[in-house]
Amino acid sequence: MRPILLANVVAEILIIVTGGVVRLTGSGLGCPDWPTCAQGSLTPVSTQNEGFHKFVEFGNRTLTGVLIVVAVLALWAVKTHLPHRRRLHLLGWAMIAGILLEAVVGGITVWTGLNPFIVAFHFMATVVLVAVATAMLRGAEDGDDLERPRTRLVPPVTARLAWITYAVGGLVLVLGTVVTGSGPHSGDANAPARTGFDPRTVSWLHADLVMLFLGLLVAVLVAVRLSGRVEDDRAGGGTAPAHRATPGELARLGRSWTSVLHLSLLQGVLGYVQYFTGVPILLVLTHMLFAALLAVALTLGTLNLYRNPV
Repeated sequence: MRPILLANVVAEILIIVTGGVVRLTGSGLGCPDWPTCAQGSLTPVSTQNEGFHKFVEFGNRTLTGVLIVVAVLALWAVKTHLPHRRRLHLLGWAMIAGILLEAVVGGITVWTGLNPFIVAFHFMATVVLVAVATAMLRGAEDGDDLERPRTRLVPPVTARLAWITYAVGGLVLVLGTVVTGSGPHSGDANAPARTGFDPRTVSWLHADLVMLFLGLLVAVLVAVRLSGRVEDDRAGGGTAPAHRATPGELARLGRSWTSVLHLSLLQGVLGYVQYFTGVPILLVLTHMLFAALLAVALTLGTLNLYRNPV
C-alpha cells in the first residue's frame, strides 16, 4: 500500500514539474484546443503550426491519465487494506474528483488564452492535490484501529501557531503564482498574457511574506521543542486528561518542521538568485519543484502535530 500512496504523491509533484516545462518553453497553447489538441484530433497533427510546442503540451495532457490511474489505485489500496478508515476513503475520492476538475480547468486556461489568474488557480489546485495525497500517505501509517482517537501532541497555542504558519505558507505560494504571472514566462511564446502588475513590486511583496513565514517557522520550531506534554482534543465540550507524547512522536514532529524550515530557506535562496539573474528557466523550474516539496513537508509537519491525524 505505501508504494502506491507514495506514487500518488510523486505523480502530483511530477505534473507540477511538467506543467512548469509547458509554461517555461512557451508551449501553453501548443494544443490550441481542448479536449482535442487541434483540428478535431485528440493528438497533435502534422499540419499544426505550433512546432515542438504541441508535443510538450500534449505530453503534459497525457499525464492526466496516469494521475487518474494512480489515484484509483490509491483509493483501492486504502479501501482494501484499511476498510474502516472512512476519512482516508473520502480523501481518495477527493483525489479522483480533483484530478478530473483540474483537467477541466486546464481546458479553460486554453480557451481563455492562458489567462494568468486561471493559470495561477490551476497551479494552486494541483498544490492542494499534493497536500491531499500527502495526507493519505501519512494517514495510512496509523493502521485500521478505530479505537485510537485523534490526539493533539502539543498545547493548543502551539497547534494554532502551526496552522497559522500553514495558512501563511499557502499565501506565499499564491503570491508566488502572481509573481510568475507578472514576469516574462507567460506560457505562450507568441501572445503573452500577463497580470498587469509591476513584477518588481509583487516580487518584493512575495519576499516580505516569505520573511514573515520564516519567522513563524522558527516560532513553531521553538514551541515544538518546548512541548513535552500533550493534550487530547476537546470532546463533548469537556477537556480530556493530558498525556505525554512518546519520544518517537516528538522526534518526528521536530524533524518534520525542521525539514520545512530547511526547504523554505532553500526556496528563499533560489527565489533571490532567480530574481537577480533574470529568472532563467532552469532556476524557475527548480523553484516550482521545491514549492511542491514544500507543500508536502508543510502538510506532514502539520499532521504530525497529532496522533492518528486523518
